[in-house]
Amino acid sequence: MSLRFTPLLVGVSTLLALPAAMAAERVQVVTSFSILADMVENVGGEHVEVNSLVGPDGDTHVYSPRPGDARALAEADLVVFNGLLLEGWMDRLLDASDYQGQLVTATDGIEALDYHPHDHSGEHAHDSDEAHDHSHEHAHGSDEAHDHSHEHAHDSGEAHDHSHEHAHDSDSDEAHEHDHVHGDQDPHAWQDMAQAEVYITNIRDGLIDADEANADDYRANAERYLAEMAELDGELRTLLEDVPASATVITGHDSFGYFANAYGVRFLSPYGLSTEVEPSGASMASLVDVINDENVQALFHENMTNPSVIEQLAEETGLEIKGTLYADALASEGPASTYLGMMRHNAELLHDALAQAGDAELAHDHSHDHAHEHEHEHEHEHSH
Repeated sequence: MSLRFTPLLVGVSTLLALPAAMAAERVQVVTSFSILADMVENVGGEHVEVNSLVGPDGDTHVYSPRPGDARALAEADLVVFNGLLLEGWMDRLLDASDYQGQLVTATDGIEALDYHPHDHSGEHAHDSDEAHDHSHEHAHGSDEAHDHSHEHAHDSGEAHDHSHEHAHDSDSDEAHEHDHVHGDQDPHAWQDMAQAEVYITNIRDGLIDADEANADDYRANAERYLAEMAELDGELRTLLEDVPASATVITGHDSFGYFANAYGVRFLSPYGLSTEVEPSGASMASLVDVINDENVQALFHENMTNPSVIEQLAEETGLEIKGTLYADALASEGPASTYLGMMRHNAELLHDALAQAGDAELAHDHSHDHAHEHEHEHEHEHSH
């Protein structure tokens, strides 16, 4: 009796072995953080197996590589990281793993924004009208994605100066040193979807170099994904047109410079480019003064930063926390668990908080003008 079942047992064992064999044949890709992992999965499709060193809701700035990370890199066919010193630990990890495979720096070829920490006691560093006008200068096309990234021209210094102010104590040597360690350029380029197009072309080319046999699939997947990105980018620009030019928000750290530059929303932050150093008391006091004196509408948590600082600002100023933005990491689940979903979530949350604030401000101005006009008419009748 047992002999009759032997072919069936062999067949079942063969089927069970197939998934493991298929996984082994896929291109083994290691990414530094979750946003890059999602991009690679969209371009690589069924041909890739992706391992992200920093997972959803994780903070890439303060990540400390584990022993298993070096082993993962040693066994990888392709490694993808952001660059611009976002991952200050990556060079050490590459050396420790003795990695010899393909390496993709996702930001190669972008128009990087220069980063200059500012004291909030200084003058405004953001011309919102200019940012809104600039946000309509983008032209998208999936076939021209790489060229477009270079046509998206900025004067880096001016662009960043007009994007947002920073809540730094200019006398804080420690904070300045840590920002300097993270470079003189803002690494958070994925927050501008036009810049993120360069990420996709770099990932596509890296996958082709690592697996030329499936090059046509990688090109087709990249073209499809770039088209989806361009469509969403247009939706975000249209949505955020409703946000008043003077609208200002405060969030966890200086991760939204590219978003500000592209979509015309002004951001302030108690942290610098990195979350490694807690903001100083002077920096917090300065930011409280800015909130009280200027047109700051809302506070936002970030999913990967310490919420206590934002909560302290809310307690001291009475300003409402309007929700959670996703800056350097995807959500573990839900709409913001993909890059496109994250960008849509952020834009919709900002729109809901700021467009309503703008409507309230407009209504207040209208009622003031109406009262002034009524008072003027009353005085005119009285004089007669």
